[in-house]
Order: sequence, then structure tokens, then C-alpha cells
Amino acid sequence: MVCMTYSDALKKRLKTGAVVAGPWCILPSSDIIEIIAKTGMDFVIVDMEHGPHSTEHLVDMIRSADIYGCAALVRVAKNDESHILHALDIGATGLLVPHIESREDAERAIKYAKYHPLGNRGFSPYTRAGGFSPDDIKQHAQVQNARTVLGLLLEGIQGINNLDDILSIQDISEKIDFIYIGAYDLSQAVGCPGEIDHPEVRRHLTVCIKKIRDAGIAPGGYVAKQGEDMRWMCDMGMQIITLLPDLTLIYNAFADTHRIFKQIVQKEGRI
Repeated sequence: MVCMTYSDALKKRLKTGAVVAGPWCILPSSDIIEIIAKTGMDFVIVDMEHGPHSTEHLVDMIRSADIYGCAALVRVAKNDESHILHALDIGATGLLVPHIESREDAERAIKYAKYHPLGNRGFSPYTRAGGFSPDDIKQHAQVQNARTVLGLLLEGIQGINNLDDILSIQDISEKIDFIYIGAYDLSQAVGCPGEIDHPEVRRHLTVCIKKIRDAGIAPGGYVAKQGEDMRWMCDMGMQIITLLPDLTLIYNAFADTHRIFKQIVQKEGRI
């Protein structure tokens, strides 16, 4: 019997059309993950491509998210079997696999992340994900297939152009939980690089979101402006909203505090 876990909860919410939110996490800090998780965020994405994380950092960050029932997703550095297996075996709730440009890329990510019959993930119960023992070895593959949240990151123009082909993978909604669209890549694809607010970008983004949702998969994307961007992303049907990275939010908080301080001391002539 599979017990209800944080990952089960995230998968179920996505399937029912709920909108969830969480930040990118670049800093290798379990304390920051715990603080974020305590606020009630639905997930964190630990960025192994751009962040300086070691294995020890990653497992501690995953544990910190677990404390408050926050789903710990890992953006692996590349669509590679060892990277994917490593993140899942140490207990990540799920993955965001980057550089998906074709149906073949998507099928490779599924193969690496899922056990038979959905994929060909390397099998070992002697891991954190397996409970450190063979006690539940007969159920291990089934439980992991049911719990693992798998997302694809369409970063390039080619991936966006091949979306229809990717969505044609047999039973894809049983294998993939969300597809993340890079709005900046989409802006370049339609000839308006960097203009993610451009009407043509929004039109294409709306089309992509509808295709993904019609396939029974949750669409995801990034918001840079916490109010306005969140609103129009939700209105278009985006379900996974990724927020500013942890280090940027920390920077902004201190920058705002310092600005207020400077205004006060300048007004009083104390500078």
C-alpha cells in the first residue's frame, strides 16, 4: 500500500488542475530550503545545472524540504542516466530534465527516470529512496513510478517547435507530470527576443499551454514579476509557477532594506 506523501500530493494536485508555486534554488543551503518550505511553498527546484551543489548539499536540501512536506524537485545538469538516477536514489521528489529538444530526448528522460514497464531506471533498494533495505523490494519499482514527479524543460526553439511530436508519445500523461516552457526561448522563436510580454509571445504561449493541458499534463513557466506575471500566467492556464531564485529574492530583500536605510539617514543628514 502506497502511503500519501508530499510527492503524491503534488502529483494529485497537478492532475486536478491546481496551480502550485515554488522558487528556483541556487544556493547550496539546507537552511534556506527549510525556511522556504516553512512558508508553505509547494515545491523547490534545486538547480544542479547552475548551482554549486555537491551530493552532500543535495541530500541535506531534500531532507530540509521533507520536514515541512515541500516537494523537492531537482533540475539535473543534463539529460543523463547517471545524473537522473543519482538525484532520484537520494530521495528527490522528482526531476526537471533540461535540454529537451525532440521526442527522442523526452523518451530518453522517461527511460532513465522510470522503472519497468515505463522505463529502464537502474534498480537498487539500498538507497534513501528505497528505504535503505530490501524490505519492500517487490513494491519498490511500482511505488517509485507512482511517486516520482517528472518534468521536461523545453529550453530551446527546437523543443518548442517539436512540442506536438513530444506530446504524441504513447501514454505520455502516465509518464510525464509537467512540461516547463521557457518564455524567453519562445520570444526568440517568434522573432521578439526578450519581449516576453509581446502579444505574439503570449499568443504562442497560450497555444502551447492548451496543447500540454489537453494531453493531460501540467504546463509550467517562470515569472519575474511577482504580481502581474503571476496573474497572466494563471489566466493562461499555467499550473507550475516558478518564482525568482532564492539568491535573487535575498538580494532584493537586502537591497530594499538598504535603500530605505539610506533614505532615512540622508533625510536626517546623518550620511
